[in-house]
Amino acid sequence: QVQLVESGGGLVQPGGSLRLSCSVSGNIFNFHIMGWYRQAPGKERELVARMDSGGRTNYADFVSGRFTISRDNTNTMVYLQMNSLKPEDTAVYYCNVNGGSYNLWGQGTQVTVSP
Repeated sequence: QVQLVESGGGLVQPGGSLRLSCSVSGNIFNFHIMGWYRQAPGKERELVARMDSGGRTNYADFVSGRFTISRDNTNTMVYLQMNSLKPEDTAVYYCNVNGGSYNLWGQGTQVTVSP
């Protein structure tokens, strides 16, 4: 059984940085996309960044060059480097792996950006 476990969230001041990690345990065959989403209180879950199996990346407009998604060569770790964080980046961040026939989510990690 495949499980996704996020870590690295926390409280950071505006302008600060965090690196989120997602550990992928179990066998993932033929995944299509690994990505990060977020959900702020009272809002819908939204895409932050994603990377397909060929390494092509896609970012939400609000990222504006501040975040970088990456993964390791074994596809067992997915990262989100977040720089120049803003209060509006406060949300629960979720790791996602989509393989067409499956769509997996982690439990989320809280990111709070506040003075």
